Amino acid sequence: MARLYVLLFLAQIVLAVCALISCLSAEEGQIRALPRIAWVLIILFFPLVGSIAWFVAGREPGAPARLAWPGGTGATERQPRRPLAPDDDPEFLRSVQDRAKKQDEELFRRWEEDLRRREDDLRRRDGEPPREGDRPEV
Repeated sequence: MARLYVLLFLAQIVLAVCALISCLSAEEGQIRALPRIAWVLIILFFPLVGSIAWFVAGREPGAPARLAWPGGTGATERQPRRPLAPDDDPEFLRSVQDRAKKQDEELFRRWEEDLRRREDDLRRRDGEPPREGDRPEV
């Protein structure tokens, strides 16, 4: 018998917590009959009756139960999807790719200049004049 009482007590607490969360996350237009603070106090002081009263008479009957995500507006109308992270944004990805391409080209150009300089140094050391006609233009 004690187990049944504990189970009913836990069910009452869960119902009260759900009603409290629902009441606190409801929009102003979805609350009926009493102000929000009155509903919160009723749910806190009379958990079983207050919770049932909230779900029956406190909120609009057609109000959809929705989760409020942190940082979200909670609006139910469809808004244009914006990237949540930089790697979801195609424009950002394109800029990263362009930047990497420019860095690669610059690195390649420096390598070619270094290679030409070394070849010219070797030719001077061997007594040959540097050759300009053999080099491809980049």
